[in-house]
Amino acid sequence: MRLSPIYEQKLAESKQAGIQEGIQAGIQAGIAEGVNAERRRVIENLLRIRFGNLSDDLIRIIEPLSLLSPEEFTPLLLQLSPQKLIDRFL
Repeated sequence: MRLSPIYEQKLAESKQAGIQEGIQAGIQAGIAEGVNAERRRVIENLLRIRFGNLSDDLIRIIEPLSLLSPEEFTPLLLQLSPQKLIDRFL
């Protein structure tokens, strides 16, 4: 049985649109992952500059801090003591 040329064309167009949507979703996910990784590196660097070697507790607060915007986490990292940061985020 042969499908109509119009149906075949619409099917091919739908497949192509699905592929493009998948590619865009993958790109967006990759960008978000890269931004989050860079944010964690910035937080870790700020903690190391302020406090030297990082305790296990300071390492554990990096992830929760990374959920904040840079405008939110920067003042906290620059102003709070290690213990206050740990108390707030663990």
